[in-house]
Amino acid sequence: MEKNYVVIAAGGLGTRLKNYNKNNHTKVLIDINGISMISLQIKQLISWGLSNFVIITNPEYHNMIKNDVELNFSNINLQFVVQQEPNGIADALSYANDLIPKNSLVTFVLGDNFFGSNPLSDLNLDNFTGAHLFVKEVSNPQEFGVIEVVDNKVINLHEKPQDYISSYAVIGLYIYEYKCFDYINLLEPSERGELEITDLNKIFLNKGDISYSIFESWWIDAGTEERIQTLKNLL
Repeated sequence: MEKNYVVIAAGGLGTRLKNYNKNNHTKVLIDINGISMISLQIKQLISWGLSNFVIITNPEYHNMIKNDVELNFSNINLQFVVQQEPNGIADALSYANDLIPKNSLVTFVLGDNFFGSNPLSDLNLDNFTGAHLFVKEVSNPQEFGVIEVVDNKVINLHEKPQDYISSYAVIGLYIYEYKCFDYINLLEPSERGELEITDLNKIFLNKGDISYSIFESWWIDAGTEERIQTLKNLL
């Protein structure tokens, strides 16, 4: 297996949580049981056996995020880069291109996603190609990107569909072959002016080079006060 680099999208400001628990910084610096959200996530990823990290920050809080992480971790490979404008999740991933050796695996995780077990443990990443998605059955698929499956194969991807298509939500963890960076260069901004991760995944889908696995343990997208409290209770 090629070296696996983790890219963490930690640039979002999380404006809905601006005043949560006296937080007046970016979301990933919110305290979760005595440790920042970003450092808690890195701790989780280290427990999966990962040790090479590229953290995507934003101009306003870059130094604060970098200082927090470096204070908590000293024995892993840490690199930081600033996403200059909030132009989407796929755009954030693109900033890691020059920091990752060619032919490496790319494990991309959203900075507010947490998992009850290691989703990578059942995967064979030797000679990995394409893209691998992790999905979880949810009761509110209209709030997420979902996969459409026929005979256990992904046939389409839908972003927050208002009409029911599937209950399998794509969670904020992706594994990509290094060529994902070439594919990002092919993307056009969506109607909201962003480079969408769903559109990147659709390129892999159109090339017949996408797979998925169902995540059975708990998963939390800690983007609201209620979900953060749930996360605190689970830890």
